[in-house]
Amino acid sequence: MRARELNIAPGGLKTGPLNAITDVAGVRVGHVTVKQGARIRTGATAILPHGGNPFQDKVPAGLAVFNGFGKMAGATQLIELGEIETPILLTNTLAVGRAIEAINCWTLAQPGNERVASLNAVVGETNDGRLNDIRQPFPTVEQMREAIDSATDGPVMEGAVGAGSGTVAFGRKGGIGTSSRKLGRKQGGYSVGVLVQSNYGGDLRIDGRPLGDAQADVDGSIMMVLATDAPLSDRNLRRLAMRCHGGLARTGAALSNGSGDYAIAFSTAEAVRRTPERRMQASPILDLPNDLLSPLFLAAIEATEEAILNSLLMAEDTEGHDTLKDRPARIEALRLK
Repeated sequence: MRARELNIAPGGLKTGPLNAITDVAGVRVGHVTVKQGARIRTGATAILPHGGNPFQDKVPAGLAVFNGFGKMAGATQLIELGEIETPILLTNTLAVGRAIEAINCWTLAQPGNERVASLNAVVGETNDGRLNDIRQPFPTVEQMREAIDSATDGPVMEGAVGAGSGTVAFGRKGGIGTSSRKLGRKQGGYSVGVLVQSNYGGDLRIDGRPLGDAQADVDGSIMMVLATDAPLSDRNLRRLAMRCHGGLARTGAALSNGSGDYAIAFSTAEAVRRTPERRMQASPILDLPNDLLSPLFLAAIEATEEAILNSLLMAEDTEGHDTLKDRPARIEALRLK
């Protein structure tokens, strides 16, 4: 059950119709879940900023890193140029190279990209080796292309699916979770959606309340991807991404030395999209001013917190293989009485 089915509703802002990142018009999500035998529990999750060609119609974006114990690909160019030109893929730590290849193959095959000779694939990861034999070559390049090809709008599958198939959070089964917020008309009516891949530790708090049985886990990582239809510069998208860490902290995250805490935010607004025409000359770009950003900041915090809770509550008990200890493993899902 999702958090709201259990009367857990962090914050005071309203959700979008689906309470998912796909409430931001144009955003698409796809999963590939790889479960083989007793040892393979992994996968990939793709997030597309719109239904067109992201290399031709780039979107402004920002990156915020709280603790950088991760292997994210594409980070330096995202920071330098403030834009995303490919799908975003989430997967496991040792699959990052294959994810880059999957994005490259998909992007180069898009109509209009026949002469593309350089691109910046964006890949996020967490280590699912506690339930997955991560040394094995899964997901494959072909499987990750399937995640991109299957991306669609509408409801988003959560829990032990896609890149969350083998993740662990707070000593319980982690996974994929999502949530959204819709601002009121006086605040611009903008939407904010967040999708997370939870795989970290700390002392779990549910809507501010300690669960009462603190887990020993502290290390681990999380990827947070935020989409909004608000017209924002890459500078303010970076600021918006930083607020995802506020939602992360609300869940009791340890934010430890061994954590990789990454947040990416992008805008789908047509007025700020970096089209080929706009990239050829100086162009007027709509930009929401700093003084109007606070409601979006709050939306990011609330949606991130709820997305993380959904990733836990929608997960299922999972048996797999602990790579470091080289033995079978079982992680139970969070169930609230």
